[in-house]
Amino acid sequence: QVQLVESGGGLVQAGGSLKLSCAVAGFTFSSSAMGWFRQVPGKEREFVARISVSESVTNYADSVKGRFTISRDNAKNTMYLQMNSLKAEDTAIYYCAADPWGRNWLSSSSTNAYAYWGQGTQVTVSS
Repeated sequence: QVQLVESGGGLVQAGGSLKLSCAVAGFTFSSSAMGWFRQVPGKEREFVARISVSESVTNYADSVKGRFTISRDNAKNTMYLQMNSLKAEDTAIYYCAADPWGRNWLSSSSTNAYAYWGQGTQVTVSS
């Protein structure tokens, strides 16, 4: 059974930090490209960051570049998103997603590239 479970969300003041985790099971994590997305009510889910199968490539949305860092630990079947210098506009539900075998890497800033999704974790940044 495929599972992606996000954790680490919460309430933080502007300028603070949070580290999200995404623990996975039921598929070959080490062979999957992974991504983080976020969504606020009434808006489309938007790309935040992605990491390649080999960890050699990471990409970020312009809005989080320089503040967020995506990483993965294949031995723990877990992906992370370190979020620093948080802003009120970072408030959203954050989702992790998996693209098995990295088949859709060229389009992996799109939600359509991902086959598996977590249930999301709420991040609220107070100004």
